[in-house]
Amino acid sequence: MTNSAVTATQLRVAGAPISWGVCEVPGWGHQLPPERVFGEMHELGMTSAETGPEGFLPTDPVELRDALAAYGLGCVGSFVPVVLHDAAADPLDDVAPALDRIVTSGGDVLVVAAATGVDGYDSRPDLTEEQWDTLLRNLDRIDDMAAERGIVAALHPHVGTMIEQHDEVFRVIDGSKIGLCLDTGHLLIGGTDPLEVARAVPDRIRHAHLKDVRVDLAKRVQNGELTYTEAVGQGMYVPLGAGEAQIGQVVATLVDSGYRGWYVLEQDTILTSEDDGDAAAGDVAVSLAFLRKATQRPVRV
Repeated sequence: MTNSAVTATQLRVAGAPISWGVCEVPGWGHQLPPERVFGEMHELGMTSAETGPEGFLPTDPVELRDALAAYGLGCVGSFVPVVLHDAAADPLDDVAPALDRIVTSGGDVLVVAAATGVDGYDSRPDLTEEQWDTLLRNLDRIDDMAAERGIVAALHPHVGTMIEQHDEVFRVIDGSKIGLCLDTGHLLIGGTDPLEVARAVPDRIRHAHLKDVRVDLAKRVQNGELTYTEAVGQGMYVPLGAGEAQIGQVVATLVDSGYRGWYVLEQDTILTSEDDGDAAAGDVAVSLAFLRKATQRPVRV
């Protein structure tokens, strides 16, 4: 990498409510209010954020935009888990209102996860070949629908969804045209080296969620000793630079490939009380400092 490439590139970095323990999974943990989450993002110097789970912010697009703007934040986009493998249900019915919210609120990314149809991320069914065909076809339909609205669609490989493991990730790459959300944590836990993906298919990466991971706990999830939720509760995700996801190399690879999308700082955490929020904000600050130092390039938060 040349020095000019390093200094000329400005990373687009945003925050995510899950770093403050805000999650769509029932019973996940103590849920902090939006005013604290987005207020602390603003205090950290961030100017953009993902919106968090449905119901965390107003569903009306204008109210959503104004709620973020009240904290000096712009909208990056939304994470939308949707069932894609059921031929009897049209996922576009769920995606359309999400796209409306993103467009009106000024975001540019729709992050889609292939939901199982059951709550949580601790178990999932096996798909038939027919269900796989339906899933891949629906991914392309979502990609087309988003593009018509000027929005980038990205499939998020995610533990406990239908796209979790290495062969599933590459089946999507080979069998559909939708871009990827490179989530360094979920890829690693699901058995895929995020650096491998960044190097193999840089042209398919449309969005990035940066997480660092304790591999000892990730392996216990992989072999069934712990559920995903249990591992998160035990601290499987750590600030950037404190784990083994090779974040610095991943970011450098994306920059060198010409990636110009968002880098969303995500450290999934489970809070037990309001007081835990102090540690959550501190971890985000550590991750932001690591990214600045590791890349030694301008970071626009």
